[in-house]
Amino acid sequence: MQAVSRRSLLVAAAATPLLSVAGVLRAAERDLSALKDLTGDARPIDAAERARRLAAVQALMRAQGIGATVVESGTSLAYFTGIRWGRSERPTLAILPVEGEPCIVTPFFEEPSIRQMLAVPAEVRVWQEDENPFSTVAGVLRDRRLQGRPVAMEETVRFFISDGIARALPGARIVSANPVVRACRMVKSPAEIALMQVATDVTVAAYRWLHPRVEAGMTGAQIGALMTAATRALGGEPEFALALIGPAAALPHGSREVIRVAAGQVVLMDCGCTVQGYQSDVSRSWVHGAANAEQRRVWDLVAQGQQLAFRTARIGTPAGAIDDAVRRLYEARGFGPGYRLPGLSHRTGHGIGLDGHEPVNLVHGEATPLAPGMCFSNEPGLYLPGKFGIRLEDCFHMTPAGPRWFSTPPVSIERPV
Repeated sequence: MQAVSRRSLLVAAAATPLLSVAGVLRAAERDLSALKDLTGDARPIDAAERARRLAAVQALMRAQGIGATVVESGTSLAYFTGIRWGRSERPTLAILPVEGEPCIVTPFFEEPSIRQMLAVPAEVRVWQEDENPFSTVAGVLRDRRLQGRPVAMEETVRFFISDGIARALPGARIVSANPVVRACRMVKSPAEIALMQVATDVTVAAYRWLHPRVEAGMTGAQIGALMTAATRALGGEPEFALALIGPAAALPHGSREVIRVAAGQVVLMDCGCTVQGYQSDVSRSWVHGAANAEQRRVWDLVAQGQQLAFRTARIGTPAGAIDDAVRRLYEARGFGPGYRLPGLSHRTGHGIGLDGHEPVNLVHGEATPLAPGMCFSNEPGLYLPGKFGIRLEDCFHMTPAGPRWFSTPPVSIERPV
């Protein structure tokens, strides 16, 4: 369900003339100023952990017969090198060789900025504006005597980059880096899990601040703006704050229609932030005023589905079995079948870490076995077109003894946070 981003919908909604987001924020300034930063004790990823990451990916490359892995700007570049850099037509790349230090290839005029962020020992090679950056990459591989071995591309590397490297290194075998990069990133270290815990703590604290301040007449954009402001005041870097009201809540990732909070309407929120790059993702649903029997029945069933997913998650269990268990429960209660509406129209959960959505997913057919350190969202919502939707989302991480929550699921529709 990623065809329309939550952030783009919020931007579109915020531009609607009916909204007075700024006024809502001004009215909340005093309350926001009382919030305290929760991230002060968050520990960054240290040099020893980054060295372990390089050693791990190199061991996997040796096992796969890969000579080097190419990573471009994005979360994998940050994961292996500490460099946080945007994408443009001028590529900045990391070449992770099967042996030795990485090499960073970047435009000449960007080198000082790249060196400021570089968190691992690495060579830096530059290219000038009138030069071919892929010839520079080919030169690195030749100098490291790796040109005759497969070159793996991280899955988000853009085509013009992989194509350019292939043209600059005729005869090179270009392969997928998924077997090595995914294997590293799917299993989180204690330090990564600790940062995700802080990010989740921020999001939950922001919900607790926000919930009693949601009033009749508010729009989703106004509610989202308050959540964003609270998240920032608590020390998180806001990622998204989606608030869906009434029938819009039946559309899992939003609607362009402006609906205002009213008595008896469902409010569904999906919010997350980052702390030092690591993500949270928490959804809550409630009814403004008193819930009717149907709303209560659906909310209670979603809560059951979420707990069933958690109980089913055990070390060695195929990830898809969690989704299957929830879907069987929902189908027995008259929803579906499968991904049909009314029912659970999306997967039960997704991997999470530096990206909000990472492999592996809790989705039918996914055979990857659960392992300690894997982190997932758990969000088996139910959506009734034209009426409302209910989603409860809490993330968990796998331990040798089973799953452990990052946030505690709510206990009732009256106590959603």
